[in-house]
This record gives sequence, structure tokens and C-alpha cells, in this order.
Amino acid sequence: MPNRSVKAPEPVDVYVGSRVRMRRMLSGISQEKLGEAIGITFQQVQKYEKGTNRIGASRLAAIAASLKCRPDFFFEGAPGVCSSDEADQSKEILLLSLPGAVDLLQAFASSSSQGQRSLINIAQQVAA
Repeated sequence: MPNRSVKAPEPVDVYVGSRVRMRRMLSGISQEKLGEAIGITFQQVQKYEKGTNRIGASRLAAIAASLKCRPDFFFEGAPGVCSSDEADQSKEILLLSLPGAVDLLQAFASSSSQGQRSLINIAQQVAA
């Protein structure tokens, strides 16, 4: 039996998927709701967001329409197509796709300046 090697996802597919996830989370839409809106399962949305499956052009256009953005949003800062300044920004944007990052940022934004300072202190202590 031939040895079948599993091909790793391309970096741009992972990046586009992370941008889909970030935009979906910022829009407050679940994977299930996005899937329903574009006619796929939430499991397929998960695969797109992880970069496991590539997103075709027509599907990306449908995702963009559902998330009320332009399709090129998903490529802003993508690996291999950006300047060094954009690459630094894309690292920060990828942080927003981490589970809980948007929730934490929303809590931070709605806190008083003293509460924000406390949240920063807590986060720094936990990270140490």
C-alpha cells in the first residue's frame, strides 16, 4: 500500500480562515449561523476557519456578504502579499482570532480606566 502523506495547509489558507473566524466573532455570529447563511454545515465552517479546507472564490464571496465585508478583507496582511508593517499588523490581527480574545477585548473596552489597568495587571500576572 503506498504511503499517503497528509499535506499541511498552505499559510494563506490558514490566514484567510483566521480572518473569517475573527470577522465572524466580531459580528457575534456562531459557526452554525454562518453555515446556515451560506448553505454549509458548521463543521465545514470549522474546517475553513482552521485552514484545513480551502475556501473557493464563490464561497468566500458568500461568507463576505454574510459577514458584511468585502472579500479582500480576508486577504489583508496575508503571508507573502504584504509589507513588513502589514506583517506586524497581521500578527496582532491573528491574536484576535484566539478563543476568548474578542470577549476579553470587549470587557476591556467597557471597563473604567481603573478596571482596564486591573485587567492588564491580571493578564500580565497570569502570563508570567
